[in-house]
Amino acid sequence: MLNIGVMVSGGGTNLQAILDQIESGKLPGCRVVTVISSRPGVYALERAKKHHIPCCVISRKDFETQEAYDEAVLNHLKHHDVQLVVLAGFLSLLGERVITAYRNAVINVHPSLIPAFCGKGFYGLIPHKKALEYGVRVTGATVHFVDCEYDSGPIILQKAVEVMADDTPESLQRRVMEQAEWILLPEAIRLFAQGRLKVEGRRVTILNETPERKEVNG
Repeated sequence: MLNIGVMVSGGGTNLQAILDQIESGKLPGCRVVTVISSRPGVYALERAKKHHIPCCVISRKDFETQEAYDEAVLNHLKHHDVQLVVLAGFLSLLGERVITAYRNAVINVHPSLIPAFCGKGFYGLIPHKKALEYGVRVTGATVHFVDCEYDSGPIILQKAVEVMADDTPESLQRRVMEQAEWILLPEAIRLFAQGRLKVEGRRVTILNETPERKEVNG
């Protein structure tokens, strides 16, 4: 069984996508064992409570240093025996201690085709606003392993989404979530759970599924 810790900062739509896939049997051998929010009062915490998942708030501003914050996050993850950390709309930066402890076991979903419209400050509606301002014909989402910089780790999966002439940042955001984020994030978790992600430098290779694995996972 793969124990997943999900870190959130907002409504938790990507958390819900993961939970839906687990409940439908499309993520066999996976369970969310804890949800950590960077701030109180967000709806993602309500989603966790509805599914009887232990949740808490660990806010960066409550700690004097990055190291102290990292220690609190790491202690919580270890307490729940988390094996994979999933950043699902999580806005704080994890420090070197957490990244080192979970090397190639922290993944993030970002609402653009990295390296476009990404990095510090590109969150929420901002990547979609910038995509529309730039006039791109396609945008999308990326799932990548996390390192100590924003949106800079090795890419696991990407999916393109067409930009419509009448799009607003809000309509584009919704379509990117529905057509890319909610599909890619559970798929990346499935590949990780099956041991099919091989990281060499910046390149992630998706290994072929063996007949034995297909049989075990139905």
